[in-house]
Amino acid sequence: MDHLTGKLKQAYDEYSDAIFRYCCFKVSDREKAIDLTQDVFVKVWQYLLAGNEVENMKALLYKVARNLIIDEYRKKKFDSLDTMSEAGFEPTDNAQLDTISIVEAGLLVERIKELPEAYSEVVFMRYVDDLSVKEIAEALGEQENNVSVRIHRGLHKLKVSITQTS
Repeated sequence: MDHLTGKLKQAYDEYSDAIFRYCCFKVSDREKAIDLTQDVFVKVWQYLLAGNEVENMKALLYKVARNLIIDEYRKKKFDSLDTMSEAGFEPTDNAQLDTISIVEAGLLVERIKELPEAYSEVVFMRYVDDLSVKEIAEALGEQENNVSVRIHRGLHKLKVSITQTS
């Protein structure tokens, strides 16, 4: 039991902020994102208690988060996503980002959110949450090649979107 507690605590310390950002990005509601993040770790705790082995904790956490978000959408049927800033997302104090970088990052995240869902999700997971293609594929239950193609196409669409408004 102590081994499982330690494993979950380590996962929480390493990934809770990223899981929160992912949830916040997807539901655009800070309080709901906090609840979903908590639910993710409760579900993973239950999974571990059931005696299941975890090869890639990060991928499992994202998979559970994604499934909980899908369940949330099914319950609420949100019409649109608001900006992350309206949801209360703020970089941590120790990030030491200057104002220009914050504004540019915010604009980039907004552009990512404007992409079709199939692309925005993988681009966000890859470049905002810094997941590997393999981790994204595991979290989404897809082939790595398909994820790579979606990332490439999403980046192309993002580039086209940015150059059209410049």
